[in-house]
Amino acid sequence: MNNQLLNTLYNTHKETQLFHRYIHLEHIKPLLDKLPKMYTVTSIGESVLGKPIYAVTFGSGEKRVLLWSQMHGNESTTTKALFDMFNTLAESNVLTSILSACTITVIPILNPDGAEAYTRLNANQIDLNRDSKALTQPESKVLRDCFNSFKPHYCFNLHGQRTIFSAGKTNNIATVSFLSPAQDESRSVTPSRQIGMEIIAKLNENLQSQIPNQVGIYDDSFNINCVGDMFQSLNVPTILFEAGHYANDYEREITRFYIYQSLLIGLNYIATTNVTGAGYKAYFNIPENDKLFYDIIIRNVNMGSEQTPSIKDIGVMYKEILINKKVEFSPIIQKISDLSNFFGHKEYNANKHKVLDANNVLIQEGNSNDFAIIGNVKYSLKLT
Repeated sequence: MNNQLLNTLYNTHKETQLFHRYIHLEHIKPLLDKLPKMYTVTSIGESVLGKPIYAVTFGSGEKRVLLWSQMHGNESTTTKALFDMFNTLAESNVLTSILSACTITVIPILNPDGAEAYTRLNANQIDLNRDSKALTQPESKVLRDCFNSFKPHYCFNLHGQRTIFSAGKTNNIATVSFLSPAQDESRSVTPSRQIGMEIIAKLNENLQSQIPNQVGIYDDSFNINCVGDMFQSLNVPTILFEAGHYANDYEREITRFYIYQSLLIGLNYIATTNVTGAGYKAYFNIPENDKLFYDIIIRNVNMGSEQTPSIKDIGVMYKEILINKKVEFSPIIQKISDLSNFFGHKEYNANKHKVLDANNVLIQEGNSNDFAIIGNVKYSLKLT
């Protein structure tokens, strides 16, 4: 699949009813109801608060692939891309290989309570991605039961990541990240991992032609409580997808497109290839993520006096807050320090002036500030 075809498919089949960051059950239920007959939609369990957890199954092939999204309720970009994919496969004759070679089950929102509350955790304040061994939560049990009954040959574990991540120790944003998780403490490069690595290498090959140096790999430290590590330990190649930041794309609509591409390319590669893991080595050309970004950095700030200046930088991070069913981004003063080894998605230079808040008081770490006064000029810290 070339980039021109992927662009055409996306622009034609993008699900326009899903937009921005706040996506929950009420948004996707009408879309599930109108899916064509090639899709089988079933309720496979309930959340803590009794909300249904839906699965969508399609295709008729022998290769079984399980995908799930919004295990963390506030990570919705991959959910949007899934519905773009549903539309594409239903309406396009280009990717029939996927439907004929694979049987696919998708859980669009595993954590519907967290999705509605726009939180990472479920209604019991548990991180489902740390519950894979104990299985204390109903949502965790639903996923495990689905895994056990469906018996997938491959798993796609779909998530979203914060704006802090860089692709390596660089000023390149990690717009999309992947991981073929470890399946033991020694992080052995096992046959199962190699299969995942080979698929990721193909996904990276496509992305590098469009967003060069903006793809990263997550740290592969082993944690059996994480779902990916657990399923990998059961010898099922499991690929972590992380939808990250693109310049000025706080709505995650541009990243949505790259996740959409990666889903289709990954499934098509599985459908048309005997994936043995032989091509795994290219995976190690992808840099490991680092945490080198702030949303805003104000450089060269005088945090001392005129007589005894103390030059620091101010790092601002946006806190995502749900207000009236809309996600708002509140600027928080995260760090006041020497940030010369960090990068800002937006940067200001204070030129050794003080930086004051609305009350003309020196800005303090931990405070929320919608704007900053630098040399008697007011600068907005809010998203525009």
